[in-house]
Amino acid sequence: MRNIRLLIEYDGTNYAGWQWQKNDKTVQETLSKAIEQVIQEKITLYGASRTDAGVHAMGQAANFKTNSAIPSKQLVRAINFYLPHDITVKEASDVPESFHAQYKATSKVYQYTILNDWIRSPLNRNFCYVCGFQLDIDKMIAATKYLIGTHDFTSFTTKALQEKNRIRTIKKLDIRKEAQYIYFTIEADGFLYNMVRTIVGTLIEAGRGKISVEMVKEILDAKNRDMAGPTTPARGLCLIAVKYE
Repeated sequence: MRNIRLLIEYDGTNYAGWQWQKNDKTVQETLSKAIEQVIQEKITLYGASRTDAGVHAMGQAANFKTNSAIPSKQLVRAINFYLPHDITVKEASDVPESFHAQYKATSKVYQYTILNDWIRSPLNRNFCYVCGFQLDIDKMIAATKYLIGTHDFTSFTTKALQEKNRIRTIKKLDIRKEAQYIYFTIEADGFLYNMVRTIVGTLIEAGRGKISVEMVKEILDAKNRDMAGPTTPARGLCLIAVKYE
């Protein structure tokens, strides 16, 4: 039996997230049905990251097993034929049977985009959060040093009680500004529910001067969600890449 790994890109605006749900349209369900149309057999599709409703992906990874003999290069074109225009399979490749998109991942990279302007952009409205407050990017960058490394991120998840292990390792947290856009790029070995969006919301508070740079460490150490900043909207978040050894 073959094990096929996929690289997937999607606009999550019209989906209730990645994971299959009974009463809502999801990326996993839509993609699974397209694959089954091509190979004419039932599959179980495993995704690397369970992106939430409205979250996008440039580098989602997934895998499924099949008895089909269709070459992987032909699978890309065939699957895309059955997909809506807001989901695309970019690559397909044969991988060892032991490969699992979720469990073999060593880290994931997300990017959050802010349009730092009072005037919204109709062309980019589904892919960024419009924040009109004047933000001090140097303060936000200074605050990231408290979050990089291995910590208990209870303060930065909205479902702490559902997560037995809330310790994660942030390998990189970069902030850069290009014109009116601010990009937060964060790489970690894993993420808690709403972790990236709550970290961004907290860093915005530091950038606004609502909290001090040092307060970010106090929030982290407190393990108390009520102390952190707001959870920013899903539309600004995109899964950039999933890394494997």
